[in-house]
Amino acid sequence: MAHIQYTDGLVREYVLFRGFSNTLKSFDAELKSDKDKSFRVDKIIDQLMQMIQTQDLQGLRDLWAHLNSHLFRNLEHSFTTAVVKLEQSILKLYLITAYMANKPDKVNEFFTKLAPELVSQSEWKEWFFFPFCKNPEEHSAFSVCFTRQWQDTLLVSLHNFLSTIYQCMPQPTLSKAEGESSLLRKLQEENSQLRAKLQSIQQQAATASSGSVHQSRLSSFSDQKYSLDGKTRYSTRTSGSVQSLNDIIPFDIPPPAHIVDDFYIIAQESNNIGNAAESQARGLKSLIKNISSGGSPVLGRKDNASERNKKRSGSVGSRSNWIHS
Repeated sequence: MAHIQYTDGLVREYVLFRGFSNTLKSFDAELKSDKDKSFRVDKIIDQLMQMIQTQDLQGLRDLWAHLNSHLFRNLEHSFTTAVVKLEQSILKLYLITAYMANKPDKVNEFFTKLAPELVSQSEWKEWFFFPFCKNPEEHSAFSVCFTRQWQDTLLVSLHNFLSTIYQCMPQPTLSKAEGESSLLRKLQEENSQLRAKLQSIQQQAATASSGSVHQSRLSSFSDQKYSLDGKTRYSTRTSGSVQSLNDIIPFDIPPPAHIVDDFYIIAQESNNIGNAAESQARGLKSLIKNISSGGSPVLGRKDNASERNKKRSGSVGSRSNWIHS
């Protein structure tokens, strides 16, 4: 709880700035007699052990009452058993220390002052025999409290218990000033680092993009060639999507039934046109020949038809004469 000392300094500086001299004197006096020791657990443990070593029973009781009223009473009900257990162990450690210091008067004073309070507690029934026991370190009810392990365990448990309470207890707004200011400075430093990193990434991306555009322009210019007329330019670059001929999927187009040469078709058509021209020429020649000979093809067809009719009538008349004969 180092920030409590920083907060005390802020309060002292503010009171001095405002000119509250009497308040400043009272504040300094109360800081000197502060039982919480600015919520430093090691200082509180040292204060408890000093009172136990000097057999200051009243001071020990007052300090524990202060902790109980300011800290322990605000805890949940489930921690009541742990608080009572710690208090009883601290009082037992006081008795053990007084016996080891060969101060029986302090032991008798302890039971004289606290007997009305402890007589109703089952935990202390056997301990009322402690002042009359010749060798309490060998007694089964007291021997465990004389061991170094039990005493160290008690101090470590009390230290951890108080540390947990101080860390979880609600803090006033003023005491959070240092923590919030340090957190704000840390966030500002992280923000500055992230901004610098972002700017470097953007610069690298801009440099890379400009280099790629310049390279693409050079490659496209080198791929361009001129046609035969020297004016039209065309590109020799293949499409980037097609990487090889194996990637091209052929269309399913059936082949023609007969492979015909186009030049053969053109030649055949020209022969047909020539034959038709020759036949027309022959017909014109025969027509001119008939006209020059004085005959008509139409009249010639009529004469031939009359001769065939005469032959038919003669055959009929001879056939009728044969019938009459």
